[in-house]
Amino acid sequence: MIKNRTAQLIFQTVYCTLGIVGFIASLGIFDNINLIRWDFYVHFTNISNYFCTGMMFAALIQTAKRKEDGFVTTAPMLKFIGMLAILLTFLVFNILLAGAEGRDPQANWRVSSILAHVVLPILYIADWFLFYERGQCKWYYPIASIAFPSAYMVFLLIQATILKFDSSILIPSTTTPLIYPYFFVNLETQGVMGVLMWIGILFVAFVSVGFAFFGLDRLAAKKQK
Repeated sequence: MIKNRTAQLIFQTVYCTLGIVGFIASLGIFDNINLIRWDFYVHFTNISNYFCTGMMFAALIQTAKRKEDGFVTTAPMLKFIGMLAILLTFLVFNILLAGAEGRDPQANWRVSSILAHVVLPILYIADWFLFYERGQCKWYYPIASIAFPSAYMVFLLIQATILKFDSSILIPSTTTPLIYPYFFVNLETQGVMGVLMWIGILFVAFVSVGFAFFGLDRLAAKKQK
C-alpha cells in the first residue's frame, strides 16, 4: 500500500482529468461538436463513471488538504460500491456488449468507449488496491453495493413507465430503444422472466465479486500483520 501523499495526488489528478475528458466524450462532443447527445443519462456506463469521478474528486480534495503521508480514507463504503459498479461496467461491456451482433467494432475504439469501459475502471480499482488501507473493508459492503444497480433498474422502470413503454423512441444513431439501453433489460425481446434471470445473474455475480474483493482485503491485511 502506498501512503505517499504526492503519489496519491498525482494519481487522483490524472484520474480526475481523464474523468472530465470521459464526461465530455459521453456527451458525444468528440463525435459531433454541434450535436450533444441527450441520452447520456440513460447508460449505466456513464452513471457509474460519473459516480467514480465524483468520488475521486472528493478523495483529491481530502488528500490536498492533508499535510502528511497516509492512506486515503474518503468514504470507504462508497468507494467500494463505486468500484463494483465500474467493474460491472468493465465486465459487461467487454464480455457481453463489445462484440455483440450489430455493434460497429469501430465504436469500441472511440475515446468515450476506451475511457469509460477500460481505462477509468482499471485505474479506479487500482486506486483502491494502492492507496486504501487493507483490513478496513466491512463484510456488508458487497451486499450494500447492490443498491447501485438496483437504483439503476428502478430508474429504467420509472423512465419506461413515463414513456408508456414506447420502444419506438430510439437512442440517437442506433436501433436501440431508449427505455431498453441494454439487451438484457429489454422486456420485448427477453420477456419478464428473461430480464429477471439476467438481473439475478448480474446481481449474484456482483455480490460474489464483492465478497472476493472483501476476501482479498482480509488476506492482504493478514499478510501485512
